[in-house]
Amino acid sequence: MTLRCITFDLDDTLWACAPVIQNAERTFHDWLGAHYPGITRRMNLKAMIDHRQRWFRPRAHLHHDLTSLRKQWLAALAVEYGYDDALVEPGFRVFWEARNQVALYDDVLETLDRLRHHYTIGAITNGNADVHYIGIGQYFDFVVTAAGAGHAKPSPEIFTAALDEAAVAAHEALHVGDDPERDVRGAARVGMRTAWVNTHGMKWPGGPGPDLQMLHVGELPSRLLIGSTNPEERAS
Repeated sequence: MTLRCITFDLDDTLWACAPVIQNAERTFHDWLGAHYPGITRRMNLKAMIDHRQRWFRPRAHLHHDLTSLRKQWLAALAVEYGYDDALVEPGFRVFWEARNQVALYDDVLETLDRLRHHYTIGAITNGNADVHYIGIGQYFDFVVTAAGAGHAKPSPEIFTAALDEAAVAAHEALHVGDDPERDVRGAARVGMRTAWVNTHGMKWPGGPGPDLQMLHVGELPSRLLIGSTNPEERAS
């Protein structure tokens, strides 16, 4: 079967997500302190994060659209502390810009550059990272977000939206990601081939495994044998 398209998860596949979000939350809290001190006088960074998480938790119907969800939380936060919604857009922008200050894993740029000459390259993400703002948009032919698709991984709709963007059949596409359920099983359910980026060397949680397994995306070109049409059979 000919492989024509490769899609990538972003957070924790091309860069480590946790330090990025931690820095973004800290940057936003510092901004709040400078512009809305009535909030930060009563809410330190940890308390603010706890407040956001409690507010997010019962709103699962919005979890596919983290931008909208965060903006709604910001509006609620402003009202709770006696401010108006003028906080929302600049506050979100501060967070979002910091959220897109990522440190790419080694070999990511080289890998994307090599692969784009052989395959259609896409991104499928549940988050609101922006490959163009980050500066790697030139390596991608398309990006499908959970917000745009109306569904988050592992729902089949987000993967089929990517297949539609690439104009390929599921068996002609390989999805690369770090999460066994959201990335590997989600993509496999629609018939895509899968590659698990197992950065931390974890044991596969059980059930049918990925077609490929690797410690980092830099292994992908050699594992695909660039110039060949068939990726390796199921990895051990």
